[in-house]
Formats: sequence, C-alpha cells, structure tokens
Amino acid sequence: MRQTTIIIGAGLTGLTAAHTLRKQGKEVLVVEKENRIGGQIRTFEEQGFVYESGPNTGMVAYPEVAELFTDLAAYGCKLLTAREEAKQRWIWKGERFHALPIGLKASVQTTLFSWHDKLRILAEPFREVGTDADESVAQLVRRRLGDSFERYAVDPFISGVYAGDPERLVTRYALPKLYNLEHTYGSFVRGAIAKMRQPKTPRDLLATKKVFSAEGGIQRLVDALGRSVGETNIVLGASNLHLQPSDQGWKAEYTQADGTVCSILAQQVVTTIGAYALPQLLPFVPQTLMEPITCLRYAPIVQVSVGFADVQGQRNEAFGGLVPSCENRHILGVLFPASCFEGRAPKQGDLFSVFVGGIKHPEVLDMNDAELTQMVLAELRHMLRLPADVQPSLLKIFRHRHAIPQYEVSSGARFKAIDALQSQYRGLIVAGNLRNGIGMADRIKQGATIIPQELADI
Repeated sequence: MRQTTIIIGAGLTGLTAAHTLRKQGKEVLVVEKENRIGGQIRTFEEQGFVYESGPNTGMVAYPEVAELFTDLAAYGCKLLTAREEAKQRWIWKGERFHALPIGLKASVQTTLFSWHDKLRILAEPFREVGTDADESVAQLVRRRLGDSFERYAVDPFISGVYAGDPERLVTRYALPKLYNLEHTYGSFVRGAIAKMRQPKTPRDLLATKKVFSAEGGIQRLVDALGRSVGETNIVLGASNLHLQPSDQGWKAEYTQADGTVCSILAQQVVTTIGAYALPQLLPFVPQTLMEPITCLRYAPIVQVSVGFADVQGQRNEAFGGLVPSCENRHILGVLFPASCFEGRAPKQGDLFSVFVGGIKHPEVLDMNDAELTQMVLAELRHMLRLPADVQPSLLKIFRHRHAIPQYEVSSGARFKAIDALQSQYRGLIVAGNLRNGIGMADRIKQGATIIPQELADI
C-alpha cells in the first residue's frame, strides 16, 4: 500500500493534522496503537454525570481552535464555552479558598498577596530586563513581582497547567508569552497594555480566550475529527510499529490486531507520540541524536472524578480552586465542571475533577484506590465544606503516568535535536506535546500548521 502521508498517533494533534490534510484533498493514513481514537481525551456519561478521564477544558487561544469547531459542525460537534459565573478562579490560603483578584479594587483588597508586593507592582514597568535566558518561572516572577505573587498566583497556576515545579520550568519554553512581554516590551504591564492596543484582524478576533469544551464532552471533538478523517483512513490496534527511511520515501511496518503484518510506503510521516516512545518507532536514529529528545520528563497525574447527586444547594460558582505548594495540602486543585458547563451533573448535584500527584508527588500514582478515595474525599469535605452526610454517587480514578511534559532547561537541546532530525531525514515531522505547548489549543494549532506548505503540496 502507498500513501502520501502517514500520521502516527490518533490523539488531538494527529487527528487535527489528518483533518487539515483531508480538507486539502490529500491522502492520509492515521496509525494508532490503541483500539480507540482520542489519546488521553475520553468522556464518560453515567447517572446523569458527564465527566472526563483526561483534559477537562481548553482555551480558544488561537484562531485555529475556532476554525476547527466551525469545520466540525457538519460532523455533529458544537463548541461550548464556559458560563460567565465560571470566570472566577480560587486560590487556597490558610483555611479557605480566596478569589483570584480581577481588576484594581480586588487586587488591592485581596489577602493573597503582601502589601509590600502590591506596591512593588507600581515599579514593575521600570525594572531591568532579565539577562538569564534560562531563568525559571519562579525566579522571573519573584524578580519582577515579589515572593507572594510567586507563591499564591504563579505556583498554583503552574500546578494547574503543568502539574510542575516553577523552580524548574524555564520561562521562555514553558510560558513563552510571559517571557516575550518582558523581552519585547521591557515589562509585563507595558507589554499587556501594548498587546491590548494592537489592531486585531477579523481572524485574530476568533481567538476569544474563552474556556471551552464540546457539547456533550471533549470526546465529541475527537469523534467528529474521526468522522472527518474517515474510518477507512484510520488504523487502530497497530502494534510493533516502526519506521524506516527508503529510496521511495518512508516505510511503516506494523502488526494488525489479527496478527497480520502490514507494510506501507509514504512520502512523508508525522509522529505525534510521546518522546519516551520514539526510540522504538525510529530505530535507525543514533542514540546521540535521540537522547536529547527522550530525556524529557513527564509529570504523573491522578485525576479523580467525584459526583454528588444532591449537594443541598451548595453549588460552587467558579471555574475551580488551585492549591499553592506552600499550603501543603494533598491535592493540586479541583475543577468544577458543572459550574462551567450545563448538563455535567444532575440538577441538584455537583461534579468535581480533583487532581493529585504531579512532578512534586509522583508517589501518589502508586497509591491504591482505597487510599486515593479516602484522601480525596477528606480534602473535598474540608476545603469545600461539604456536609458530612453527603455521600458521593460516583467516584472514578484515572491514572496517567506520562500526563504532562515538563518544559525545563533541557528543552532547548530537545528542540535543536528535533530540527536536526527533521533536516537529516527529509519527510519526517516530529510533532506532539514534546514541543509547541501542552494545552489543547496548542495541540490544535500544531496539528493545523505542522506540515510545511512545500510538503502539503506533494
């Protein structure tokens, strides 16, 4: 069999890339080792609850996100943005959650940050630009805003996004937009003002920055992508997959679920799998070139979905709550899906997505279900003041050993190695969340743009 393009991995990146090529009229074959599409994205419906085992939400951060949903409307996928009430974010401090301030008045009144650091913001536009290219997120924020902003704003934010350590994540890789505000405009404040004043094209305005899901759950997005790509263009249950460059382009060989060995030729190959799986896929790559890529660390995550059929009117009107490391709680944070989106819990009930583990507590992944259940319910009851007699109707535990890649100081060498790999082996494109960001919007944008035009025109 011969194809124009083979895409390895039927997660959000791979399916978006395949959809983009199919939209251009190109031949494409998606090869996936699992027996389902979607990667970590999976939605469940049970007892009136709609819950996720992987990502819960994304952000309409790029026009490509809105454009993809427009494309997929014909395949039964509808963009769902979070309710206005869910704009509020909570941060745990002391013995309760505090609202993360929005606006000047709330910023002055909040007890999350010290008065010393609140006053320091006035001088932020006049501070010198940092000179350390590998400055960590924590170092940057302490230098420009102060210790309390690092502890009670950035640390919990990093826990919520990366499940990582702000002392180890390098700003220019992990938060490039924040890095560019300082290095382009000299200041966070001046940069934010300048960005607001920049003229926007109609396409720019598609990036609303709103939190999104899909109507019925995130899986509706990947299911629609699957229908767009076409069932005959997706191979599931492919084991022992490996690639080899050949005189005719690329040869992919894999074993089907029935034991049949298949061999496919293609002009180009796009990989979207994790860094840890690349050596088996690309056995011809020298270890010296592969090592800077495979040394990528991943944060392990346990996500626990907890549903209550009746919370006695105690609904939390917020996006969720994050927990700073310095507070020494047992969870990273909790999302409130039923407050964000209609139809995620029974009318009198509520649904919580609780996250534990992360880069600082990988041992949580090996706790048994009983231990996790006891720990999570104790934290929910204490932190959300749930009545003692309210018992969960649903509790599901999902473990992800390679949940979130950490964009640490090794990232620069990883990106250079990927560039060298692609230059040395024409027609090979290394994609996925090992570069270009980790969020769903990043995955959609990468999938829509990763194939250079000269290759798309093949």
